[in-house]
Amino acid sequence: MLSIVGRFLSLFRVDRRVLALAFARMADGVGNSFLIIVIPLYVGSDLIAGNAFGLEEAVVIGTILSLYGFLNSSAQPFTGRYSDRTGKRKAFILVGLAGLAVTNLAYVFADTYAHLFLIRGLQGVSVAFIVPTSIALVNELATTRDRGGNMGVYNTFRLIGFGAGPVAAGVVVSAGPYALSVPGTNGLGVAVNGFDAAFYVATVTAAVSYLLVTVLVSDPESTVADAGSDLSIAILDRSGRHLLDPIFTLGVATLFLAGSIALFATLQPQINARLEQGSTWFGLQFAGFVIAQILLQTPIGRASDRVGRRPFIVAGMVLLIPTTIVQGYAFTPETMFLARLAQGVAGAMVFAPSLALAGDLAGAGESGTKLSVLTMAFGFGIALGPFASGTLVGYGFRVPFLFGGAIAAVGAVLVITQVEETLEIDRVDEQGERDEPADR
Repeated sequence: MLSIVGRFLSLFRVDRRVLALAFARMADGVGNSFLIIVIPLYVGSDLIAGNAFGLEEAVVIGTILSLYGFLNSSAQPFTGRYSDRTGKRKAFILVGLAGLAVTNLAYVFADTYAHLFLIRGLQGVSVAFIVPTSIALVNELATTRDRGGNMGVYNTFRLIGFGAGPVAAGVVVSAGPYALSVPGTNGLGVAVNGFDAAFYVATVTAAVSYLLVTVLVSDPESTVADAGSDLSIAILDRSGRHLLDPIFTLGVATLFLAGSIALFATLQPQINARLEQGSTWFGLQFAGFVIAQILLQTPIGRASDRVGRRPFIVAGMVLLIPTTIVQGYAFTPETMFLARLAQGVAGAMVFAPSLALAGDLAGAGESGTKLSVLTMAFGFGIALGPFASGTLVGYGFRVPFLFGGAIAAVGAVLVITQVEETLEIDRVDEQGERDEPADR
């Protein structure tokens, strides 16, 4: 058994704790992405009553989805910084997963718009305990020689869960209600509608993730000892070579990237009507972005350990521009899926290399603070996208996607002008391979 586990670890060439954490994030990713599909349908159902605060349905959906991102992102610098000071990455992750499990279950009892706003807000705070500390832990378990590959493996498994969730959510909701019989009661049972079934699945996945982290993940011994004293977040470049700090610049680019990809979520009713499709097709299109990343994150991350981080980031931001705009002109379910797939290629070229580059620049004991800039920006982008598309779609179906292309172009310019390479390419040996890191 141990030899099988060893071969599995050698296949991905990462620390076993990184792989365990990746599996845990895959499990909670399924549940969290379930809600991106389920909440818009739930808002539009007759199960939610009460005051909608005078807002149109698309704006309500966008606001609920965005609230999660705004609270999540706003709290991440604080949770990241405090985890740097305490060195307790695992404890922060477990607190967040427990909160996520409880709030997923709370949706079963929600029947007003106010309940949905409250629960989604609490979920945002819960996930703020998970994201920066998880990335910091991966960063501390990696080295400059394999950081891109570790980030790629972590993101790959997390995105497998995130991509599987929307497809499964559409199936679970549409297949309901479910009749569940109680054994030994002569046919006595209960009926569970599709929405409640989806919320139960999301709860179980968060609980599984909690169990995996509890059993398989531990903090590096050096985390507490290396807690940094300078935990500030710089905006301007202190070296004087550029105007903006490179990590801050990557954060802005990540904000625009996430905003561009998240435009899609709020527009489910409009996209389904325009393309004459159902929720299952929409789930596949949503997952198309993630499919490309699942396939490419690890190889691109490892390639960035060999040839550099910056070339991938620049190419990905440039490719993001046309792949976002073209979604506004898609005319069949198949073409929309291909557009999302191409957008996923762009995202895969940015995510792992950006995290690796920021990790290269973070000093000992600063991972939570420095990398929270990127994770915070990603969360704000996920919040910006649905809010922007819900607001802009009133001016025309293509307008949100044109907006996404414009901000992607700004992000590309910033990366090209403000970010330098961190990898020392000349350290590669004659075979093009780096030495394996010690203590693996």
